[in-house]
Amino acid sequence: MRIALVTDAWLPQVNGVVRTWERVIAEAEALGHTIDVISPDGFRTFPCPTYPEIRLAFRPRAGVERRLDAFGPDAIHIATEGPLGLAGRAICLARGWQFTTSYHTKFPEYVKARAPVPLAWSYAVVRWFHRPSSAVLVATPTLRRELEAHGFERLGDWTRGVDLGLFRPDRKPALDLPKPVLLYVGRVAVEKNLEAFLDLELPGTKLVVGGGPDLDKLKQRYPKAVFTGAKFGEELAAHYTAGDVFVFPSLTDTFGLVLIEALAAGLPVAAYPVTGPIDVVGGADCAVLDADLGQAVQRALTIPRERCRAFAARYTWRRTVELWLDALAPVDEPIEARAAE
Repeated sequence: MRIALVTDAWLPQVNGVVRTWERVIAEAEALGHTIDVISPDGFRTFPCPTYPEIRLAFRPRAGVERRLDAFGPDAIHIATEGPLGLAGRAICLARGWQFTTSYHTKFPEYVKARAPVPLAWSYAVVRWFHRPSSAVLVATPTLRRELEAHGFERLGDWTRGVDLGLFRPDRKPALDLPKPVLLYVGRVAVEKNLEAFLDLELPGTKLVVGGGPDLDKLKQRYPKAVFTGAKFGEELAAHYTAGDVFVFPSLTDTFGLVLIEALAAGLPVAAYPVTGPIDVVGGADCAVLDADLGQAVQRALTIPRERCRAFAARYTWRRTVELWLDALAPVDEPIEARAAE
């Protein structure tokens, strides 16, 4: 199958969305499919407001149309709600093509964290964006219920996977720090709620692995914490094994790919009982979810590491890509009558 993937999130961005699509594409190509990634690197770009490290395509519709015409896709998936996603959506609607979408990011909550925009307004926009999609893929049952409550339709189940060969407990740690080492991996940005982690009064070392717009500010505010910046591949895997517990303070993630990477590396998880952690590790014996994050950390430190690895093994990228492929809609099949606009 020839599949066009339209995404505003792509390299050199470093986040769970990009890493997910890198693995999905690799698995799909291994199964014999051909993927054309329509991403910002093929367009003139401008910096995303409040997050200048992210570049957004400027007036990309004509370019997206040329790419689609040249590729001749059998199916189109729109991964993000940015300028490229909007262009892809408009082209599909104008031509009567079916397409699918995925809900990776709680944009209404992200916007609210940066500006006084009511959640109802943002959800109305995001709901409008996804309304004509043949299937909106979501990563967890809790997120599916939340979106249904906001009026979303045609929601489809998805999941994530982990590379057990890369993330493993026997890898030599990248750092030797005073223990216990409380580890966070991910973007360093306001929506990740990192202050809730960094403000904890606990013994040991707080280790933050990742980059983002708040990195310099938090370095200055929390001089006792160790900030490494972004890490990749084997170096990233070695930073996981430097930790004793993985602390996930986010209240807005839709899944949390780093959760299962940490578990694969043998780290128990401490997190809030919210969307993402509830679905990935809720009720599991390898994690502690508690409204008191400090209590969650202290209890998680008592969990044997071997439990964590065994739990992570149930998440595979092959299953992730199979669910995605099954949800795709042929572009040339008739679209149901919908109030798309």
